[in-house]
Amino acid sequence: MTTDISASCLTLTSPADILAAVPYLVGFHPADSLIVVGLARSQAKVAARWNVPVPPGALAPLVPLFEREEVSQVVIVGYGPGETVTPAVDEATAMAARAGVEVAEALRAHDGRYWSYVCDSATCCPPEGTPYDPLSSRVAAEATVRGLVALPDRESLQGTIAPTSGPVRLAMRRATAEAVHDLRTALAAAADPDGFTADFVAQGLARVRAALTRGAAGDRLDDAEAARLGLDLAVIRVRDEAWTLMDDSHIALWKDLTRRLEPAFVPPAASLLAMAAWRAGDSVLATIALERALSLDPHYSMGNLLMHALQHLLPPGVMDGRMPTPAELDAAMGEPRASWLLPVPGLREDDPEPFT
Repeated sequence: MTTDISASCLTLTSPADILAAVPYLVGFHPADSLIVVGLARSQAKVAARWNVPVPPGALAPLVPLFEREEVSQVVIVGYGPGETVTPAVDEATAMAARAGVEVAEALRAHDGRYWSYVCDSATCCPPEGTPYDPLSSRVAAEATVRGLVALPDRESLQGTIAPTSGPVRLAMRRATAEAVHDLRTALAAAADPDGFTADFVAQGLARVRAALTRGAAGDRLDDAEAARLGLDLAVIRVRDEAWTLMDDSHIALWKDLTRRLEPAFVPPAASLLAMAAWRAGDSVLATIALERALSLDPHYSMGNLLMHALQHLLPPGVMDGRMPTPAELDAAMGEPRASWLLPVPGLREDDPEPFT
């Protein structure tokens, strides 16, 4: 098979080339995974991944995805032993047939060897499998030259948004405690809590916009600024401002905050990171960010909404034209009220300790 892989322009002429290219499509070297790459005019349009064994019904969204993206061919690759991979490959093949899409290649890779499900020639596809080395291939060299990155495994990708530790964590903990203390003190002294909230939200909106501008320019917030923005994002009206202004250039900001904020403040930032990554076409990073958000707050509505979209393989463009403007947010939410501040971790005396 010969095809070009989207913007990376990697020409693939063999199963070994496909196996060398897949890690650069998903960002890491897969294991115990099913990868489905959809092609249109010999270029990769989508690349989706699942753990194997695949849960029942998990691949059903492939059919509308193929139709929506006008996919004409698919490449299916399963990583792992046959008893877990083959049922997943069979189901993906069935989804392709249901959508009228040709399976250009279907492979299983395990322990440095691969097997083809579409080739039954013992000459090129022996029963014992064919050895391959994705790291030493021509495709890997070309991908590296083009600046593409494939981390060793999914855990390595998770590590890129893992919580900071050591002195950095202690500094952020102090900055966050100070920000929460200042907010609690000011709110307790406020004669008009609703008016205080209106001022807090207005300042939070200004800080969000300033942080987005600075982040797009490569500037990093200091600890006090990051901690205060964490408090701001806990207020839904402020978080939604960041959502409506979403841009691919904001990934670095949200990734930095996802790593640095104290756990109780992470779900909004991690969900915004997921949205930015999804818009940029990186559904793997988006999924990992949402897993981080939902592990901390399983009921976080924005995180669950985005996870639903990713699991159903919806395109980020589904949100185009549906995001409200700031003026529409104001009209929908009404005048600021003191109750808007209740989600801020640590604000109330009876809140659980947010600095753990």
